[in-house]
Amino acid sequence: MLCQVDRAYLGEEINICLLFNAAPAMVIRPHNTSVVAGSSEATLECVANARPLERLSVTWKRNGIKITSGISSFGRRLTITNPTSADVGMYFCEAKLRESTEEPARAKAFLSILEPPYFTAEPQNVILAEVEKDVDILCQAMGVPIPTLVWYKDSVPLSRLENPRYKVLLSGGLRIHALRPQDAGIFQCFASNQAGEIHTYTYLDVTNIKPTFIQPPEDTTVTEGMTAVLTCEVSGAPRPAISWKKGEQILASGSVQIPRFVLLESGGLQITPVFLQDAGNYTCCAANSEGALNAFVMLTVWNRTSIVRPPEDSTVIKGTTATLRCEATHDPRISIRYLWKKDSAVINPSSSSRITVEKDGTLLISQTWSGDIGDYTLLQLKYSLHCLSDTLSRSVVLSWVRPFDGNSPVLYYVVELSENNSPWKVHLSNLDPKMTGVTVSGLTPARTYQFRVCAVNQVGKGRYSTETSRLMLPEEPPSAPPKNIVASGRTNQSIMVQWQPPPESEHNGVLHGYILRYRLAGLPGEYQYKNITSAEINYCLVKDLIIWTQYEIQVASYNGAGLGAFSRPVTEYTLQGVPTAPPQNVQVEAVNSTTIQFFWNPPPQQFINGINQGYKLLAWPVDAPESVTVVTIAPDFHGVHSGCITNLKKFTSYYTSVLCFTTPGDGPRSPPQLLRTLEDKPGAVGHLSFTEILDTSLKVSWQEPVEKNGIITGYQISWEVYGRNESRLARSLSNSTLEYKITGLSSLTTYTIEVAAVTAQGSGWVTSSTISSGVPPELPGAPTNLVISNISPRSATLQFRPGYDGKTSISKWIVEGQVGVLGDEEEWVTLHEVENEPDAQMLEVPNLTPYTHYRFRMRQVNVVGPSPLSQPSRVIQTLQAPPDVAPGSVTVRTASETSLWLRWVPLPDTQYNGNPESVGYRIRAWRVDLPAPALLKVLPDRLARECTLEELQEWTEYELQVQAFNAIGAGPWSEAVRGRTRESVPSAPPENVSAEAVSSTQILLTWAAVPESEQNGLILGYKILYKARDLDAEPKSQTVRGNHTQSVLLSGLRKFVLYELQVLAFTRIGDGVPSSPAVTERTKDDAPGPPVRMVFPEVRLTSVRIVWQPPEEPNGIILGYQVAYRLASSSPNKFTTVEVGSTVRQFTATDLSPESAYIFRTSAKTRQGWGEPLEATVITTEKRERPAPPRQVMTPQADVSSRSLVLTWVPGSDGSSPIRYFTVQVRELPHGDWQTYSSSISHEATSCLIESLNPFTSYKLRVKATNDIGDSDFSAETEAVTTLQDATAGCSPRRMESVNGLLLGYRIYYRELDYDTGAGTESKTIQNPSALRAELTPQSSFKTVNSSSALTTYELTQLKKYKRYEVLMTAYNVIGESPTSTPVEVFVGEAAPALAPQNIQVHSLSASQLELTWDPPPADSQNGNIQGYKIYYWENGVLLLQFNLCAILSAPSAPSFLAFSEITCTTLNVSWGEPTAANGVLQGYRVVYEPLAPVQGVSKVVTVDIKGNWQRWLKVRDLTKGVTYLFRVQARTIAYGPELQANITAGPAEGSPGSPQEILVTKSSSGLTLQWTEGDSGEKPTTGYIIEARPSDEGLWDMFVKDIPRSATSYTVGLDKLRQGVTYEFRVVAVNEFGYGEPSVPSVAVSAQTEAPFYEEWWFLLVMALSSLILILLVVFALVLHGQSKKYKNCNGGKTISNVEESVTLDNGGFTALELNSRHLNIKSTFSKKNGTRSPPRPSPGGLHYSDEDICNKYNGAVLTEGLGLNEKPLEVSESEVTDSDYEDELPKHSFVNHYMSDPTYYNSWKRQQKGVKQHPASYRYEECTAGEAEPYFQTVITTQSSGGVYTPTGQPAPGSRTPVTGFSSFV
Repeated sequence: MLCQVDRAYLGEEINICLLFNAAPAMVIRPHNTSVVAGSSEATLECVANARPLERLSVTWKRNGIKITSGISSFGRRLTITNPTSADVGMYFCEAKLRESTEEPARAKAFLSILEPPYFTAEPQNVILAEVEKDVDILCQAMGVPIPTLVWYKDSVPLSRLENPRYKVLLSGGLRIHALRPQDAGIFQCFASNQAGEIHTYTYLDVTNIKPTFIQPPEDTTVTEGMTAVLTCEVSGAPRPAISWKKGEQILASGSVQIPRFVLLESGGLQITPVFLQDAGNYTCCAANSEGALNAFVMLTVWNRTSIVRPPEDSTVIKGTTATLRCEATHDPRISIRYLWKKDSAVINPSSSSRITVEKDGTLLISQTWSGDIGDYTLLQLKYSLHCLSDTLSRSVVLSWVRPFDGNSPVLYYVVELSENNSPWKVHLSNLDPKMTGVTVSGLTPARTYQFRVCAVNQVGKGRYSTETSRLMLPEEPPSAPPKNIVASGRTNQSIMVQWQPPPESEHNGVLHGYILRYRLAGLPGEYQYKNITSAEINYCLVKDLIIWTQYEIQVASYNGAGLGAFSRPVTEYTLQGVPTAPPQNVQVEAVNSTTIQFFWNPPPQQFINGINQGYKLLAWPVDAPESVTVVTIAPDFHGVHSGCITNLKKFTSYYTSVLCFTTPGDGPRSPPQLLRTLEDKPGAVGHLSFTEILDTSLKVSWQEPVEKNGIITGYQISWEVYGRNESRLARSLSNSTLEYKITGLSSLTTYTIEVAAVTAQGSGWVTSSTISSGVPPELPGAPTNLVISNISPRSATLQFRPGYDGKTSISKWIVEGQVGVLGDEEEWVTLHEVENEPDAQMLEVPNLTPYTHYRFRMRQVNVVGPSPLSQPSRVIQTLQAPPDVAPGSVTVRTASETSLWLRWVPLPDTQYNGNPESVGYRIRAWRVDLPAPALLKVLPDRLARECTLEELQEWTEYELQVQAFNAIGAGPWSEAVRGRTRESVPSAPPENVSAEAVSSTQILLTWAAVPESEQNGLILGYKILYKARDLDAEPKSQTVRGNHTQSVLLSGLRKFVLYELQVLAFTRIGDGVPSSPAVTERTKDDAPGPPVRMVFPEVRLTSVRIVWQPPEEPNGIILGYQVAYRLASSSPNKFTTVEVGSTVRQFTATDLSPESAYIFRTSAKTRQGWGEPLEATVITTEKRERPAPPRQVMTPQADVSSRSLVLTWVPGSDGSSPIRYFTVQVRELPHGDWQTYSSSISHEATSCLIESLNPFTSYKLRVKATNDIGDSDFSAETEAVTTLQDATAGCSPRRMESVNGLLLGYRIYYRELDYDTGAGTESKTIQNPSALRAELTPQSSFKTVNSSSALTTYELTQLKKYKRYEVLMTAYNVIGESPTSTPVEVFVGEAAPALAPQNIQVHSLSASQLELTWDPPPADSQNGNIQGYKIYYWENGVLLLQFNLCAILSAPSAPSFLAFSEITCTTLNVSWGEPTAANGVLQGYRVVYEPLAPVQGVSKVVTVDIKGNWQRWLKVRDLTKGVTYLFRVQARTIAYGPELQANITAGPAEGSPGSPQEILVTKSSSGLTLQWTEGDSGEKPTTGYIIEARPSDEGLWDMFVKDIPRSATSYTVGLDKLRQGVTYEFRVVAVNEFGYGEPSVPSVAVSAQTEAPFYEEWWFLLVMALSSLILILLVVFALVLHGQSKKYKNCNGGKTISNVEESVTLDNGGFTALELNSRHLNIKSTFSKKNGTRSPPRPSPGGLHYSDEDICNKYNGAVLTEGLGLNEKPLEVSESEVTDSDYEDELPKHSFVNHYMSDPTYYNSWKRQQKGVKQHPASYRYEECTAGEAEPYFQTVITTQSSGGVYTPTGQPAPGSRTPVTGFSSFV
């Protein structure tokens, strides 16, 4: 501005001011700023200059959006509190001149957040390493920017050491190559960036370890010529040098090498071959720089066992003794035994008294005869094995005789063996042709072996020798320990140990069990032992251990021979516990006003009970012990620990404590210590207000700061002309001063007034406001012209015209809205608030819900208070968006073998975010074990809450997720849950089934496992199905338990029979699919059995014809038969032998002696030789006949069992011809046919065992004999015999053939399965099937159903809800139980929770908010997965209920009863009882009634819904006389339950009284009197009367008065009980024991109107109105006259204010008595009246308008006027005219009057009125009105938290309640 002085024409000086603009320019530009994460604030400063300065505006922007918060110092400073990564970015500062075209000045700065380094990997505190080893020290760190890592050794940087063995890895770690002792020390890793620096360290201890034995040497025994290995495994650092000595001679070392002695890499000594002189003591010497170690071991060498004199051929005289010698040499320390064979059959000396084997191996055969002739050289070949010498060890000495060389020299021998009847395999090859014996070693104990040898020459391989006899090696202790030992801590005092058996080849016998031993690791204590007595159990839970202690565990197996080797020790810790002692020496001190620092020492190590995870620092205010602040500190294992708690309340007393915690939980707290944070600058003062606003002075009032942050020492108040800093004045006030009168102001000038509290730390936050002197601030007006634009799914832009600002700046904008449900009576909620935007005309309303209807309204707030609400905006609907949340409470449960049942809680309507018709759910599932694509299923139903996924794989684990979708897109997936389909039977057979016959009675069957994808469960074993083709009707089975064994040797088979074999796998559920096609294999051939049915049909004196049948057991292809016969009296070895062909079945022997007894033998031959002969005696005679039938045929009861019995008989006469065989037949009673059991029973037999009978079945038997002439007749039938009962074969009542006796009943076994609890996401891997079986088969609880066998259903009770059970059944009789049925899994469904939530607490948060906290009910009472909670609240209490899915889905049962009472001709009362089973929270009832027949052609059905459970009755008033009605009542939770029905007929009842007579009504000033006379009393005397009334405004009769005595004939009703202005009709009904009778004739209609007083007459009201009008005109006229005497200057170009209705009078020194500028106050008094009082008129701010343009800087007598209109209802208006709706709709919540009435001075100015105006101080009074509702009002809120939680209901009054209006308290 440029000013100069010019001379005017009239001689006066004129001031000329030229105003010019200076473009904005940046004085101080903002700088790029970096702050550390966690800082309290970040500040950017931007200082600009321009002219005129008061029009300079500085704004801040980020991402193109104007920043409104954190601006201070006229926009120069931008403060970002608690900056986070979301605040990172470029900030722009823009300075411009308002109402100017000058280009704004701009500057920018970048704000970045730095994160201090933190370690992601740290080294151990101490690292132990051995010399010459490499070691890696971990160190990794992260931060922003990426920190730099620097390594130090003993405080010296590694870069300075320049050690080439030190290498820093790319990951940040340090690698040290080839450790040396000087490498020991402290290594530190420093990580630093711009935000800070951290470090960690470790101590590297390089150790030299003297030699120690890993495996001490053990004494060894070998046979001469073999290889001996002496073990010596040693550890040490540096690596020890090992040498071996025998005596003083060094045999092997690093520099010494002697032939036959080799030093192995492991440190052992190998001697090859071993000589006898090698036996003795050997010394293993290990030495390094730390020491030496010696160990001694004994080598024992045995002499080889060999045959020195083989047997020689011998010829002896019949009847003498034959001696066959076989001399062998062997080591005297062992014992040997000799085995002899004759014609490939092992000779058993114990089976014959003629054969003896001497100790030296000599075989003695006494009384030799022709049967002893044979090849004792063991084989028919020219070479053969002569003698087996078994040394009872793992080796066998095998010797043989050299064979014929085939005219070509033998090149070598080959030895083959068969182990356990397995196929032959080459064991030794290329044996020296000079050898005649070899030691076969490497055999396995407890197994059987056969050997054979063949020679090889240039022509090829010769024939094999005959196999040796099968040799069984004795058992030895297991030679290998159990494998795969796994130990895992189960609890803090137990460890679960699991293992697998030793390799089968190392069992050395049948395993009997395991021995587990354990002790503290690293200590030499004694072992503790546990004996597992079953080889099937391969796990053990070791209990009662020490918390968090490492144990050393070993396992060994044992068999009949003893205990095997222990496994290598495994170490494992028990789980951690919680610390049992607090930190020690805790000290605390206040660092500043918000921070407390702690110092402490850790608890003693023995009390930590685990790995110290850190410490928790605790602080809680003294007055709020539940508000605990917790800070976690990582452990520091060196020195005193320290830590801080920040962000505490300033100048507040806290209790502090420290605790140590481990993974399981927190330890005890240290003793609390009381401390107070330091003082700080105080917060802003409260409620800044202005009163007594005059031209040159005003009074400023305030309240103490809410956040004192110390001791308030005073207040600082300052004021300045708005925009002029140089005019600033300040005053310091005492701490007791809460108001100050500022004087010396310029009139009608805008001032900025600031007030701040002061503590010892300085001035606090400044509270400021603008005010114009002489113009009191007022409540602002409501915004107008609300326009909505830019509608998106989650926001909308609200444009508006600001309302009147109340002569001060607007400090806040409030946006309220109706959400979803719109209407005049619906609740408005605050949606958005904006502060520090006084000039705003557009707001963006964020955080809206997509696809939701909204209606907005606004209010603005200034220093006085909030404005009235604006008019509501138009209704909008936000756009659609995908759902924000996933369905909650997702659970999965097994539905079947191929399906899973998935459940979830659907999204509530408010979270659809779109059209409900488009909402649905998508489910995806995928296998956990395979990377297969996921299965998808879409459910378009928005209400869907469950889905069953079909066609899944059996016994397969799946992960499942659910997501909601709408037309826009899909929401997030839920958390994945895991479920496994139910176990089933295997769907495929074992693979690669093969069979091989290993002997004539054995077949080796092998197979591979079922493919894993087809197992469908845990394979518990295999079943082998086999049958002889064409011989067996049903296959036999053999079970192989366990899924490790995949081969079986089938024994006891028929010889040379073709078998069909199949293998199937089975699970717990049942058998799988057998392999197909069946594998066929024929057993090997063998010597045949004897021929059968040998008879002599033709016997002459000199000849005999013999007939026979082929053997029943041919055991091969029959090559021929041999018939041998001799005289019975001749030498037993003198037979005449004849061989015939295989097709011959008879032979005639001639040249026999007549009348002589001959012995005939018949035998068959296969390629394996002659079989057992069948012998019979025949007499050469012609006097023969058929035999007599057997007699005394019986079945002794003692020999009768469930499936067999013994038949005995006495043979009859043989008819002079020996009986050849017997035939037995069996018949099953009652209707069975005779069946031949056997027709080849020996002729010598007198009894027979009858097998394969059915239990509990009656039979008859008979027998016949056969001789050479023919069959005898059948014997007499036996008495009926009944087999005994047996355990039932099954539990099906439809298969009586499997009952096996008298069925007594069934047993039901059931047990709770705990491996399928819910939807947890844990995946359990089963390592061993035996462990799983043991885990899943605890002792089952069972019930016994003792009832008839016809019972087929039974109800199991007392089960646990929401549990899965396995159910099996057996049938039983007196003998026992049947096998169990296939297990069935049953899920016991959910039910409503049995107990309420626990520990419910309610806290008041504010005047309209309550906070609820609770704990979920106990787990065993939840009866399902908790899906959410329901909160019921009303004015006097809170009720909290939880619900699960069952509660949601289940409807209640029918009401317990239905009753009727007070039945008249048109009315009745119906009542009912609460359902016996609510199945949820009862929400209400539905009552439906209708006439059984149409009334006047109309059938009306009435439905009444009753909310809540408390009302269980209904008054019905619209019945028709004498009509029968059907009533139906049903209860409702979320669905209606079944109905309860009843019929009732409207009165009058039969036998009830007749109608009373002569009804008369008379009216008085206080009431109505009803009179009548008694009518017919009916069948019983009248007991009383009732009166019914029908008001004119309803038209329905209802009971008005009841229980009137019988003697009464009149009744008076007070007019106060009737509604004014309504006419009534009355009638009387008599009552007796039968009920209500016929009503009387209605009385005449009578009005209930009372006489009005005179002051309510129209003429009185008119007079009062005219008088009031005259008085008002006089007052107005006086004010106008008084106002003409004042002159004011106009500051706005002569602008005046018109609309003069009331002038302003000044008295008392010129102070205004009443300031009501530019207001039109229209008030409707709407408070409910009590005790005849009414509320005073209250001015409304709705019409106020004020702007800066109205401020007068100068005035010179102009008249300042204002309009005032007060419309007030007169005092005499009746209360009925003042309705609640008036109050609720029209009453302004705030007004200028209300606010300033709290100030006494201003209240006095209200009371100053002109003389002559009558005051009525007692005529107005305000009282809060409370509701008179009879019913509590419930509001339900549903959340979905299932683990307890907090709920804060917003304050909403119940209907009918009254909330005090803010600002009216001064009127009470």
